[in-house]
Amino acid sequence: MTEEAVAAAFEEQRGRLVALAYRMLGSRADAEDAVQEAWLRLARQDADAIANLAGWLTTVVGRVCLDVLRTRKAKPEASYDDQLPELVVTEDLDGAPEDDAVLADAVGLALLVVLDSLGPAERLAFVLHDMFAVPFEEIGQIVGKSADASKMLASRARRKVQGPHSPTDERRQQRTVLDAFLAAARTGDFEGLLRVLDPDVTLRTHTPRGVVVRLGATEVATRVQRGANTNITARRVLVNGEPGIMSWAPNGNPLSLMACTITDGRITDILSITDPAHLATLDLPPSTPKDS
Repeated sequence: MTEEAVAAAFEEQRGRLVALAYRMLGSRADAEDAVQEAWLRLARQDADAIANLAGWLTTVVGRVCLDVLRTRKAKPEASYDDQLPELVVTEDLDGAPEDDAVLADAVGLALLVVLDSLGPAERLAFVLHDMFAVPFEEIGQIVGKSADASKMLASRARRKVQGPHSPTDERRQQRTVLDAFLAAARTGDFEGLLRVLDPDVTLRTHTPRGVVVRLGATEVATRVQRGANTNITARRVLVNGEPGIMSWAPNGNPLSLMACTITDGRITDILSITDPAHLATLDLPPSTPKDS
């Protein structure tokens, strides 16, 4: 196989490999690095001796990702908590299709949170098998375990994830919760805010000065209440397919983006971005919705 043929074969696999690595690592940059490492290793191999190039590349990328995940676990000081995943922000219009094609490659924030709670081998087994249909025999070769042990890893991870995609009725409930939150926030209804916030809610705000964390419904409601009765526009959006809220200044400039995790009818976690520099890097909807 010529160098050109090897490069062409690799490019055919690149999109799948990046998507696979992204779901394992939660970072587009890290995913690109993992795939580039696979290319460098392929360049050192005799491609004619590789019977199944797609399987070989999947194994290499899987091992690279596993090493990265293990390094993160071993070095907690190199935490990714203050880093943001790639964000896809779209309109959340009643009646819009839930599986909008623009979200096809986005990893839901709620799923990323759950995946981060898994051990490296669990995460790899779940992503490779459940999302990319890689056989457990191949997964076992990557993690150094038997096929049966790999199957147990994926099963354990599956129980923790419990299905990342919300059914239609749950999406309606999420919209109801966000509408109630927005109504209470606009009027400064403190009790109304407490009704939709989980008692142990966490608010992480990415500001120009760094990340500010607020814990508990009372503290979060107090912070939200301070912005009541201001002349801003705010409405529901989707952030990586999950419920969120976007706000704009009177001149139409984006002020903040919030991604919310909703469980049992209450907001349990809020990721907020108020840093203008980061907001400027996102493809955000305009202050006036498309259907208005």
